[in-house]
Amino acid sequence: MKTKKRTVRALLALAGVGVILSGCHGNVKQAATTAPHEYLLTVTRPNQLQVIDTQTNSITRSCDVPGYFGAGSIAMSPDGRIAYVLSNKWEDIYGFDITDCKMVFSAKQSSSDVIVKTFFSLAVSPDGKELYTVQNPVRELDDRYEVMQPQLAVFDTTAGLDVQPSRSWPVDRRITKIATLDNGEVVLGGADLKAIDPRTGTVRVISKLQNWERGARWLTPDAFAVSSQGEHVGEYIMAYVTAEFKDDSMNFETADWWWGMSRVDLKSGAVEQMETVPFQFIVFSWVSDPHDSNIIYGAFNTLSKHNINEKKTLAVTDMDHTYYTINMTSDGSTLYVGGTSSDISVHDPETLKKIGSIQLPGDMSTADMRLVRLQE
Repeated sequence: MKTKKRTVRALLALAGVGVILSGCHGNVKQAATTAPHEYLLTVTRPNQLQVIDTQTNSITRSCDVPGYFGAGSIAMSPDGRIAYVLSNKWEDIYGFDITDCKMVFSAKQSSSDVIVKTFFSLAVSPDGKELYTVQNPVRELDDRYEVMQPQLAVFDTTAGLDVQPSRSWPVDRRITKIATLDNGEVVLGGADLKAIDPRTGTVRVISKLQNWERGARWLTPDAFAVSSQGEHVGEYIMAYVTAEFKDDSMNFETADWWWGMSRVDLKSGAVEQMETVPFQFIVFSWVSDPHDSNIIYGAFNTLSKHNINEKKTLAVTDMDHTYYTINMTSDGSTLYVGGTSSDISVHDPETLKKIGSIQLPGDMSTADMRLVRLQE
């Protein structure tokens, strides 16, 4: 895993001055400049996509999302311009141009007799031409529900509104966060970490978790993939908890408990799986430092900093309340801790000291926080 700073692809320059559309509330776009500008994106109740300027830590514009609030999952186009949002109780997907809130894509996954739920999983192909989601369909009959085969659905992002999948492939159950590798495969975060080729449906195992083979003294890991947001370094993290027993008695009280992770470099496809630091407190999401991949940060009731090479916790600070998700700017200068409530806590990565707060018009619940660099 590379330790050098990685940047997100910048957009093609946008000319002129744009006006906010009726579905979008905020400031008028500024005239085009040459330097990329970084924005933080999240979704809040009742159902709005928030575009936040990381220079001022203020909301630039708010895009109204149709339907009821969903999981708040966001997937970005490779150029950073289009945000795809999972909405309407985890069923519908809408794509917005973040510069003016114009809706450019929509897909309603349920039909008259089949209810389709997507559990967080959204991803965009490296060329931006396709959108992927794992569909979990249930047929509604007169006297029962028929649970159907989950599938990876593939959508054409240029097809406009009311788009239907162009193809689909069967996949495992329990898949949540997904991402795309530069070779075109889609990473599937489930019981084991797998990858599927969306062109052929071919599936391969990236790293074993529920089916790992480490001997009886290792507890089968409890894997967790809800808030994997590593766009600032081009990675995907599947965190897990496991225990190493002292002997064959498998005594839970004397076992060594560990946080671990399977981490995928989305550019090269390289995977590293390891125990990172002792399990001392709950962490809901992890993010890596762009300058040193041995340094990772975690968030839940605490904000923490760890050196996984030395397997040490370097710093911990209590938070005002529970936060589900964490992300940081591409230059590594600022940590953002959000989700759960209606505020994003801003921190210095060196000291973990709180340096600011972003107040939002509604709570984020399980929503993502995505970082994009936009050349305006």
